[in-house]
Amino acid sequence: MSSRADILSRIAKNKPQYIAAPDISAFGNKHSSNANLDQFCAVATGIGATIIFINNLSEIKTYIRNQITNNKRIISSIPELIGLAEDGTLVQAIPHKLEDVELAIICAEFGVAENGALWVTETQMGTRILPFITQHLAIVVNANDIVGDMHASYIRTAGSDHNFAAFIAGPSKTADIEQSLVLGAHGSRSLVVFVLNMDICDESDRPVL
Repeated sequence: MSSRADILSRIAKNKPQYIAAPDISAFGNKHSSNANLDQFCAVATGIGATIIFINNLSEIKTYIRNQITNNKRIISSIPELIGLAEDGTLVQAIPHKLEDVELAIICAEFGVAENGALWVTETQMGTRILPFITQHLAIVVNANDIVGDMHASYIRTAGSDHNFAAFIAGPSKTADIEQSLVLGAHGSRSLVVFVLNMDICDESDRPVL
């Protein structure tokens, strides 16, 4: 038996006793949906994001057209926005082909009130590099899909299986070098969160999250 096989065999025979993960279901969603939304908006704004409430996806088109008046590149994985933007589901995941993306618009499955983060899967991204290589990022989240804290978010994602997913809170920033704040060091330079008001939104306007 080789040394490697011997070491692995010894490790296999000396595994610690299995201990079940703690039950965190008691945490749940401790606050009302309105309280979660209020906290999410306050925290996200505090870390540099812009919050915009919308009643339907058409309002995103109006906002973007008012903000970007030139022909800079926009990519989205939201079917209703194709025409305003390139179809993000068809974009090849080759970084150099995405180097000129000015704005990416994607959906989030849910947001987290305590830290302003948004849970985004690779399916929602279109391609996993898109939210990080774009100059500016916009994320759509349903108003009733804001959980209170990370405990609730882990409960929310229990049983899900994705090749890649991430919590995104932005914009990207660092102050590691000479304590000077730099935006966009390892991600987008700005983040707009479109909060879709599901209470007064037509069913046809709901993005597929």
